[in-house]
Amino acid sequence: MCDICVMNRVKERMLSRRQFFSASAGLAAGAALGGVVAAPPAMAQGHGSVVDMSHKLSPDFPTFFGPPGISMEQEFAFESDGFNLFNLSINEHTATHIDAPLHFSADGASVDEIPVTDLVVPLCVIDIAAKAAENPDAQVTPDDLQAWIDANGDIPDRACVAMHSGWAAKSGNAEQFVGRDDDGVGHWPGFHVEATQMLLETGAGAIAVDTLSLDHGPSADFATHYAWLPEGRYGIENLAGLENVPAAGATLVVGAPNHVGGTGGPARIFALV
Repeated sequence: MCDICVMNRVKERMLSRRQFFSASAGLAAGAALGGVVAAPPAMAQGHGSVVDMSHKLSPDFPTFFGPPGISMEQEFAFESDGFNLFNLSINEHTATHIDAPLHFSADGASVDEIPVTDLVVPLCVIDIAAKAAENPDAQVTPDDLQAWIDANGDIPDRACVAMHSGWAAKSGNAEQFVGRDDDGVGHWPGFHVEATQMLLETGAGAIAVDTLSLDHGPSADFATHYAWLPEGRYGIENLAGLENVPAAGATLVVGAPNHVGGTGGPARIFALV
């Protein structure tokens, strides 16, 4: 190859790298300003924005059992050691997190065994916010699913079907988010087991909720968990940002934890819209 050809090839590669890192820097800057940012086309493959679907993991986030889901102990500090490092103690099922099949089965797949091909998937949003505003125990029903199908077509293979109840907006107030009454019963929306069974007849690979549990608060038997997870599908709880994505057409990217043998774990999740 001639010298001038080599020089031109090097210039092209340098320009390409500059464009890539410039786009990445722009993305990071946008992320600092809000939950919806522009996406580099090469990353999003035609999508135009990125929507953060995760709550921040902190001791203040409401949990199913009550105690904080994470604690942080600083072992090294920059002032004395030249770097910062924390030891974390985390409940697997706190803040925005995944329920692996193993969570509700004797021998289901652990979180590290969920195929990566099942973690970048079509997102289908079932909006029940209106009825949840009137009834905190509202559930996604087969009628809700059928209405979505009538409007948007069949549920795509490997899709994550997410319940949008509007509950994410309550996460800053544990009393409202959990809604436990004097008998200790929680009140929040979830998936009805009949809707779950209907989804098992489709190619859907995950269901998600913007509440503490796939089952609604008054559930005493975790029927939806037991119907869904042992079938090799996974769940997502405490999803955020569902008001910022369309009913159909977005792609969900699930940053699943990868600890061996885990029953689930906190996840950074975002949607390409």
